[in-house]
Amino acid sequence: MEGENMSFPSTFVLLGFSDHPCLEMPLFGVVLISYIVTLVGNSSIILLSLAEPRLQTPMYFFLSNLSVLDLCVTTTIVPQLLANLWGPKKTIASWGCITQAYLYHWTGCTECALLAVMAFDRYVAICQPLQYTLIMRPQVCVHLASAAWSSGLANSVLQATLTLQLDRCGHHTLDHFFCEVPVLIKLACGDTTANDLSLALGAIPFVLVAPLLVLVSYIFIARAILKLPSAEGRSKALSTCSSHLAVIIMFFGPAIYMYLQPPANSIQAKFMSSFYCIFTPLLNPLIYTLRNNDVKIALKRILQSQG
Repeated sequence: MEGENMSFPSTFVLLGFSDHPCLEMPLFGVVLISYIVTLVGNSSIILLSLAEPRLQTPMYFFLSNLSVLDLCVTTTIVPQLLANLWGPKKTIASWGCITQAYLYHWTGCTECALLAVMAFDRYVAICQPLQYTLIMRPQVCVHLASAAWSSGLANSVLQATLTLQLDRCGHHTLDHFFCEVPVLIKLACGDTTANDLSLALGAIPFVLVAPLLVLVSYIFIARAILKLPSAEGRSKALSTCSSHLAVIIMFFGPAIYMYLQPPANSIQAKFMSSFYCIFTPLLNPLIYTLRNNDVKIALKRILQSQG
């Protein structure tokens, strides 16, 4: 028994969707196609933001940060998921599990903070248009983005490190398709009250304060838009916010639903998690590309120059 009371095994077993083997091959196809489109879409957003002068603005600077986050989370989780869906082997090496635990928590927290920063950017653009270039200077944008990344990293290091120090008494089977902090906490064979409390307190700035800042920003934005005298002005102002608002609803909506009504079973929880790991990174660049004329014009211009 003493030998089994290890803090961290050499490998973990990821049950994933093995309870429903008939789903594995269809899921493999869907996830593979989604992964390819995600890589192409987010890489295109980053390259366009760097290459096109018209897109070198605060909004697209933050959007390229969002694309980097999406690439990080997908490349951390999806390749392992594809390997587990394809073959009978459902294991992940300990270093891979550690990487997933840290990076998924880091990217999730950072995205919450970054969406709040992007809402503030839209607030300044619409409510303080004459002072926009003064307030959203390049140095300020870099500081805001750095604050989002560093706050997410700090919370990830704290929560994941505390979780990985728990004794597991030989338990190494996760009823999930990747390693994340709450699932790893459930493997512990001791008291996890301190970990649960730390996780809840650490989530407050990201799942409560960040959505509240977004809500307040959009209340002021809505008031400013309604005061505009012309319908054309209101339409233009709405178009600058529509893509970001769609991403916010897509990101925070399921999170609030899961908080208010936790999934009734593990398979439902896995599909909800897959929304954040697979489909959100896929949809983000599509939303900004399809709903944004500047991006479409820049993409068309680059394609024509290559032709």
